[in-house]
Amino acid sequence: MSMTIIKELRFEAAHHLPRTPEGHKCRRVHGHSYVVEIHVQGPVDPVQGWVEDFDLLRRAFAPLYEALDHRLLNEVAGLENPTSENLAVWLWARLKSALPGLVAVAVHETCTSRCVYTGP
Repeated sequence: MSMTIIKELRFEAAHHLPRTPEGHKCRRVHGHSYVVEIHVQGPVDPVQGWVEDFDLLRRAFAPLYEALDHRLLNEVAGLENPTSENLAVWLWARLKSALPGLVAVAVHETCTSRCVYTGP
């Protein structure tokens, strides 16, 4: 039996989108309370009864949290144009080796706007 588990994590950060048209509101520095979902899929271990320990997902995200929380995302290497889409790809690249069952990374920029990246 295969199943997907999802760990939701949060961080606060500011950014601006330098490639938006002049006068666009996102060109100005502003902040978000980001929510990240890490989706891991795999078989349910018959002994443990889980796909993976949720704490492993939290620990895999911990160094990324330190790099992103209360930062200006534009100053983080690789996030010079920190759209939600680019942030999802950036997170995937840093999580995949620690989480081989990774199948998606979702980035919620607001409570009504998010993107989901399912890998290359």
